[in-house]
Amino acid sequence: MRRSRSRRTASIATASTVVFVVMVGWIVTSSPGWPRVRETFFDFGEFREALPDVLDGFLLNIKMFLIAEPLILVVGLLVALARGIRTPAFFPIRALATLYTDVFRGVPTILVIYLVGFGLPALRLQGIPTDLATLGIIALTLSYGAYVAEVFRSGIESIHPSQVAAARSLGLSHGKAMRFVVLPQATRRVVPPLLNDFVSLQKDTALVATIGPLEALRQAQIHAASTFNYTPYLAAALLFILLTIPMARFTDHLAARTRRRRGV
Repeated sequence: MRRSRSRRTASIATASTVVFVVMVGWIVTSSPGWPRVRETFFDFGEFREALPDVLDGFLLNIKMFLIAEPLILVVGLLVALARGIRTPAFFPIRALATLYTDVFRGVPTILVIYLVGFGLPALRLQGIPTDLATLGIIALTLSYGAYVAEVFRSGIESIHPSQVAAARSLGLSHGKAMRFVVLPQATRRVVPPLLNDFVSLQKDTALVATIGPLEALRQAQIHAASTFNYTPYLAAALLFILLTIPMARFTDHLAARTRRRRGV
């Protein structure tokens, strides 16, 4: 009965999906402006011509993502730990960590990229990087570090205080209790939301195009400006989709596994 019900459910879902896709396709293709949209956004010749350059720029997006991701994890974890300090002598550190999260969660990422990309080189200080991709990575790290810090903090605070009390009763210091007892449990709990943040990070690497690096969006803009055809943007969008969908499905898999472990 369960197999029969499962087959029936799958058949109904497949049929409804096909009907929905056909209806949407018919509505779009029968609209009065469809010929113009097809010429502007779905020109296969323009797609084929722009794809090599867009793909070359997309490799820079991936590079920025892979460099920024571990930096964000480190910054987020340090800020989360700093916000959890209760010793009065370290109040300035806790206040600074709180100010950091409030500011960079409140400022849009694109503004952070502008401020870092154009503000840091304007200082003309020795050692300040001038590479635009590097400045973009710094901006993304500052912006996403604030969000990841709150994710880590929520995971740490979700661990019951009895865990710390048990660790201290065994002779562990507060630092060792956090390292060996609290953080391992908290990290496992926050993996799915962290992966969601990194899916957003992969997309937001395109915002770095606003300060000039030749990544996927900038390459698409160059081709679109020279041909007045927006198909290169479609090529860039497809590349981002091909990367983000597997990450999203992996996030769903981890979330489902976590629910099964908890018996939900």
